[in-house]
Amino acid sequence: MNQGLNIKCKSILDNIGIITMAEYTYPMEIDIADKGKSVFPAGNPSYSGKASLWVEKYRPQSLDDVAAHRDIVDTIDRLTTENRLPHLLLYGPPGTGKTSTILAVARKLYGAQFHNMILELNASDDRGIDVVRQQIQDFASTQSLSFGVKPSVKLVLLDEADAMTKDAKFALRRVIEKYTKSTRFALICNHVNKIIPALQSRCTRFRFAPLDTVHVTERLKHVINAERLDVEDSGLSALVRLSNGDMRKALNILQSTHGLSEDNRRSYLPLHGKSIAQRH
Repeated sequence: MNQGLNIKCKSILDNIGIITMAEYTYPMEIDIADKGKSVFPAGNPSYSGKASLWVEKYRPQSLDDVAAHRDIVDTIDRLTTENRLPHLLLYGPPGTGKTSTILAVARKLYGAQFHNMILELNASDDRGIDVVRQQIQDFASTQSLSFGVKPSVKLVLLDEADAMTKDAKFALRRVIEKYTKSTRFALICNHVNKIIPALQSRCTRFRFAPLDTVHVTERLKHVINAERLDVEDSGLSALVRLSNGDMRKALNILQSTHGLSEDNRRSYLPLHGKSIAQRH
C-alpha cells in the first residue's frame, strides 16, 4: 500500500485534537457556518477548494449509491419515478445522508440539465427574507429550462433551513404555495422543531437517524482503498466510534489526519485505536 497514510499513535492523537477544536465543538450536532466541510489548516494550498474534500469527492452520485436509510431512499425514489415528488423536509443529525439523497434525486430527475433545474442555497449563509423574495422567488417564477416534451418541475434545495429567520420562513411558505405547480422545495435541517408548523405541514417529512457502524465502516473502507491508505483495524474502529454515526465527521477526521501527516510523510507512524479511545 501507499505510504501516504501510515499513521501511528502520536500523529493521529495530535491531529484529532486539532480537529476537535476546529469543528466538533457544537450544541447538539453541527450548527456551524461552514457546515463541517472544511476543517483543514489555513494557508495550506493542498486543501483549497471544495473539490479537494473527500466529503464531496465520495458523495453518492445516485440513489443506488446511498447505502443507509434504504426505506427512506426507496420511498423517495418511487415517488420520483411516479412523478409524484412532494415538497420534502429531511431532518436529523449532520452527516447522515440528507443532502446526498436530495442531490441524487435531482440527478435522476434532470440528468444533464441538473445545474439548470436546481437552486441550492445554504440557509445559514442566505437566511434573510430578501433571499426568499429575490433568489428563490426569481428562480421559482422563471420558465423551466428543461428540454423535454413538457416542462419539468424545478427544485429548490435549502440546506440548514432551521437557520432561516422567522420572517424568511413565513415568506418561504407563501412562495411554496404560489409556485407549487412548477417547483418542488426540499428543506434540510438538523432541528425540525425550528421549522415553523406552516412549513412542516406543506412537506413530507423524513427523519435521518445517525448511521449505524456497518454503513460507516463500509464507506470508510471504500475511501481508504480508493485513496490507497494504510490504516490498521484498530484505528478504523476508533474512527468509527468517534464519528457517532456522522459520515461527514468521519471523512473529515480521516482526510485531516492524512493531510497533516503528508507534511511528515517520511516519518513511519502507524494508526493505533487504543490510544485514540484513551484521548477521548
